Amino acid sequence: MNRLQTIDVALDEMLVNLAAIVLRLSKPDVTRTPEARRALAQSVHQYAVCAKRSRDPRVHDLKSQLEQTLKPNLRVVARNDVTVS
Repeated sequence: MNRLQTIDVALDEMLVNLAAIVLRLSKPDVTRTPEARRALAQSVHQYAVCAKRSRDPRVHDLKSQLEQTLKPNLRVVARNDVTVS
């Protein structure tokens, strides 16, 4: 393995570890405040920028998972026994 491949593999491993940290921080009980949500969005965006050039499928799967954390959770509301989404 040449030096560039070694560096590439090391960067991919760092990205996988970073994504795991950001996923833990994306839990609703951690990101309650608007500031925490903005920080999460910035972290996810920065991760996506770094992951763009990676060839490791794990990195791209984690990028997708992180992007899903930014989507709002929908709730079902019932009014007069009629379900409204």
